[in-house]
Amino acid sequence: MPTINDLKAQRDVNVRSAKNMLAEMGSRRWNPQEQAKFDRYVDEAESAQGRIDAAQIAAGQSDAVSAHYREGLEIFLRNSPNMMSAAQLKTVRNAMSTTTGSQGGFTVAPMIASEMVSLLKGYGWMRRVARRTTTEKGNDMSYPTSDGTGEVGELLAQNAPASSLDPSFGTAPIPTYSFSSKVFTVPMELLQDSQVDIVSFIMGRARDRIGRSQNAFFTTGTGTNQPTGLVTASSVGKTGTTGQTLTVTYDDLVDLADSVDEGHLGMPDAEAGSSDVLPGWMFSQTTRKVIRKLKDTNGRPIWVPAAGGELPQLLDAPVYINNDMPAPAANAKSIAFGNLNSYMIRDVLEVRLHRFDDSAYALKGQVGFLGVVRSGGALLDSGAVKLYQHSAT
Repeated sequence: MPTINDLKAQRDVNVRSAKNMLAEMGSRRWNPQEQAKFDRYVDEAESAQGRIDAAQIAAGQSDAVSAHYREGLEIFLRNSPNMMSAAQLKTVRNAMSTTTGSQGGFTVAPMIASEMVSLLKGYGWMRRVARRTTTEKGNDMSYPTSDGTGEVGELLAQNAPASSLDPSFGTAPIPTYSFSSKVFTVPMELLQDSQVDIVSFIMGRARDRIGRSQNAFFTTGTGTNQPTGLVTASSVGKTGTTGQTLTVTYDDLVDLADSVDEGHLGMPDAEAGSSDVLPGWMFSQTTRKVIRKLKDTNGRPIWVPAAGGELPQLLDAPVYINNDMPAPAANAKSIAFGNLNSYMIRDVLEVRLHRFDDSAYALKGQVGFLGVVRSGGALLDSGAVKLYQHSAT
């Protein structure tokens, strides 16, 4: 089985081959064989990157919970509360904090809650590109916003007074919602095996399920009894012409990128020489298949693969693949471009963990577990991200 380093080497070899091919071909028109060769390099590089991401996620789960609270959490996961000694119950209560009824459920201590939130932070592209904040409680809150792209200073004449221009401020509400892992079962034999890192296994399984659910809502949530997703909150910057229900053109991508005011993308810092906030693209693998086939006037692909942990590039901006983005279809908003960091995700340090020992599970030699996390999301700058919408017909 290849190691992560082996996979990185495989990815980098294919990326270098693709980039060398682009350089060697210059402006010459590509033939079908050359295009197929280039596509093969890109496919193999992206396949290796996907295996790297999966391996890194699996490796990271082993660091789930700090040692100080791990003992109490492990006792809770491995043993029914009814079978714990007084000393074990005390250890569990110190680690967990608040019991929630007869189902063996606990609102976990802040240290364990923060570890679960940390596990979620790297899960899914919405969390990787968004700003994040953590609050102790889940009370409704509004985050201050201010759009200064239309505000301009002035050149003062000698002895002339300065005029005034007060900035306008607004608020973006970020309510939180409960996300559950759904109940999942674990064989008793696995819980009793001391060689198994049961804390990482259960925390990781809960994280994966909750993370997938949250990414979907942070992407396309309606805002009614659920978070307002990036696609829902953003406006359309380019609409495909009639007949483009499943397609996008090179010109469409250029128009979409230019529909976002430069002021929303972060101006270059004169000292650092670059912007802290880079604009980027977000779309699904299905859309990527369409875009990767686009060529310039000489038949050269406009998609540039990446190596060394970098992201693929499209029109000199990074690409984030998010499979919860809508697929190409009539009226679908399948591509986002802009300052994706303008989306804010809020997590609450009220994480609940339940253990189910009732007969429905015991008869099968299993124990049920359920994780519940509270989170919300909102776009703080409505002009920072624009969408490509396919034609209606």
